[in-house]
Amino acid sequence: MTLTIENVVKKFGTFTAVDHLSISIPEREMFGFLGANGAGKTTTFRMILGLLEPTSGTITWNQHAINYETSNIIGYLPEERGLYPKLKVREQLIYLGRLRGMKKPDIIKEMRLWLERFKITDYENKKVEELSKGNQQKIQFIASVIHNPQLLILDEPFSGLDPVNVELLKNAVIDLKNKGTSIVFSSHRMEHVEELCEHLCIMHHGKPVVHGALKEIKRSFGKKNVSIQADFDLSFLKEVEGVVKVKERSGGVTLQIEREEISMELFNRLQGKGFVRKFVLEEPSLNDIFIEKVGAAYHE
Repeated sequence: MTLTIENVVKKFGTFTAVDHLSISIPEREMFGFLGANGAGKTTTFRMILGLLEPTSGTITWNQHAINYETSNIIGYLPEERGLYPKLKVREQLIYLGRLRGMKKPDIIKEMRLWLERFKITDYENKKVEELSKGNQQKIQFIASVIHNPQLLILDEPFSGLDPVNVELLKNAVIDLKNKGTSIVFSSHRMEHVEELCEHLCIMHHGKPVVHGALKEIKRSFGKKNVSIQADFDLSFLKEVEGVVKVKERSGGVTLQIEREEISMELFNRLQGKGFVRKFVLEEPSLNDIFIEKVGAAYHE
């Protein structure tokens, strides 16, 4: 089961929201879909859901056209939440499950499994507006997966959650992936994408500016980071040729360097200056890559 977006363009009048996008998302994979606000992510999601028609290009699921008729196989957690505040959790999930073609006993069974998993069984008969923002988010998540979708689109799924609940939801998402669900995951939190996704696409003004396997993207970026902690002033290192960026941190610095070999020069410059607590050569973070690639696109 593969989601394939091929040469998709979406125009609104003279404005091009999505510009020749081509990506493929295989089964049992979490695919990172990134971009600043206005990059074209939500428009792409709406086309996958069959809510918008592409101006040109094709979107297929397992080589069959994807449209409003296939929405039962898709789960969607939108960034703008969409629960009914006055409805009780139980009524809400039964209503949304029925819209997905489920029978009431099956909905109740699935609902109770999820409420138990998320440690919120007491909330079955509470109105949504009585719940905290984090618990509303859990209900919204349950609504998007209660029908066991083959394809799941998660738009900022962890926003508004504390670290404990982020882990709860993250583990649920990983379980769904391992059971065979294809997941498109969008987030502004780069560390979550880095942890969960093997492949990704960074969009900017409707076009993919970075696309491929995370490992390959990092490798081809070329630049590396060096984290150093020491008991003396490290500001002199920013003068070393090949150091392109300096971030000061408590007790040390992180330096972005043009290539790996510069780390040897940095290491040599530290000799005899004092006690070095930490010296680590690291891969560039996805955050570094995002800022550079999207930042470069802003200035084109």
